Amino acid sequence: MSIESATHSGEDSPLRRALLILALLVGNVALACGPWLVRLADTGPVSAGFWRLFLALPFLALLARSTGQKLTGIPRRTLVLVALGSIAFGLDLASWHIGIELTRLGNATLFGNAGSIVLLFWGFIVARASPRGYEWLAIVFALTGAAILMGRSLEISTSTFIGDLFCLAAGLLYAVYLINLQGARQAIGGWSLLVWVSIFASPLLLVIALVLGEPVWPTDWTPIIVLFISSQLVGQGLLVFVLRHFPPLVIGLALLTQPAVAALIGFSVFGELLTPLDIAGMVLVGSALVIARMRSG
Repeated sequence: MSIESATHSGEDSPLRRALLILALLVGNVALACGPWLVRLADTGPVSAGFWRLFLALPFLALLARSTGQKLTGIPRRTLVLVALGSIAFGLDLASWHIGIELTRLGNATLFGNAGSIVLLFWGFIVARASPRGYEWLAIVFALTGAAILMGRSLEISTSTFIGDLFCLAAGLLYAVYLINLQGARQAIGGWSLLVWVSIFASPLLLVIALVLGEPVWPTDWTPIIVLFISSQLVGQGLLVFVLRHFPPLVIGLALLTQPAVAALIGFSVFGELLTPLDIAGMVLVGSALVIARMRSG
């Protein structure tokens, strides 16, 4: 039985809830494996981002068609907004993949997801309001945790610290992408939006990879294929499906599986040790992400 069919068999059935929770967790775990696969790829990190988007395009188009979302006849103004958002997404993916090669996987995953915190700040700007209650707590947790993690990275090496900065920049760019495409998602649908984002962002990633002199064509396709299937199809696909079924608190808590899994992979595969101070920093940033999700929806 599929998740979709289970959702129609009973709105509050235990099987439905179990399948949705499983899909939420599997989607987050699949995304958490992305940084590991970027490191395994024998292309450059930005080239891996290009293949991740390019190879997924026909499958995303099929998903868009199967759900009745249109890929043509989109208003020019909407396409312009999508193009601008796609530039931010392409730069986000390039910055994050470069950072993955330089810093620890747990740090890369946490800072790469910092867009939720940036959106919280953006909400203050739009509403012209000051933080209140838990929002102040999120800010304090985020700044303190980031300071701890980046300070520890600087102790390891300058390149690790620079990797943190690249991943933080990726989180900021991802927030720009989300802000810019809020209206487009409602207008053309999530799958159609992903198709057009991939169409606009993949050539940008290819150009960046060539300018950086990265190897583009892989000799071993396995990490690249697993990357686009796990991150772009399984991870993104499951989350697109289940997000509407859970409140922001649950989504935020499930999001914490990503840095936990990434840190575990970093330790077991690459020998990236975490001290109690590292763990404290990750808990603080993770708590800030959960609060940000709760407050922003």
